[in-house]
Amino acid sequence: MGKLEKLYPYLLLFIAVLAAVAGNEPFFLLTVTFSGLLCVILAARGNIWTYPVGIYNTVAYAYISYINGLYGEMGLNLLFFLPTSVAGWFLWRDKMKDHVVLMRRLSGKNRMWLLVACVACTGLLGLALSFIATQKTPYIDALTNVLSVAATFLMMYRFQEQWFLYISLNIFTVTMWSIRWFHGSPEGRMMVLMWSLYLINSFYGAIQWHQGVKRNRELL
Repeated sequence: MGKLEKLYPYLLLFIAVLAAVAGNEPFFLLTVTFSGLLCVILAARGNIWTYPVGIYNTVAYAYISYINGLYGEMGLNLLFFLPTSVAGWFLWRDKMKDHVVLMRRLSGKNRMWLLVACVACTGLLGLALSFIATQKTPYIDALTNVLSVAATFLMMYRFQEQWFLYISLNIFTVTMWSIRWFHGSPEGRMMVLMWSLYLINSFYGAIQWHQGVKRNRELL
């Protein structure tokens, strides 16, 4: 591991802390951003401790989503990410080598089915959310939910394609929180920063897992 790669997670965490201090953000928002970044950095490295760290972030982010009228995000975190964090721990636990999870990839046919399912589910969920009077940006909220669910299952079952979904997810979530920030959300600025750093990390994760898949194919 090169020096730059060793320093990379500390740099992202430092940026988050610096922005929170400079903006005089509440300590709670700092903990949400910090735990979220640590969670995705561990995931990018295939470290199983991504799941315990993610549990706090899941609950805290659900609360922030609730007070911002993003009920799809809230439900996703409380009803999906909490149980899958526990399940993911057990699914990864017996698939580790040298403290890194064994990584794999989908076939071309399964990638196509994944794309079709994501598009269809986004349309249906967006329509359902649009009937909630206080719901904000229903179709963006729906898209981020669907991509989150799909990427989480791919992560639990150790497929590298999760990172392509995370890249898309992070772009749309930055957009969603930018809209909330524009409309006066006090949490918006830190959420835009957090998801922007997630986006940077998702490219790092894609590279790490691509290399991990190549190593595991060589082992086979």
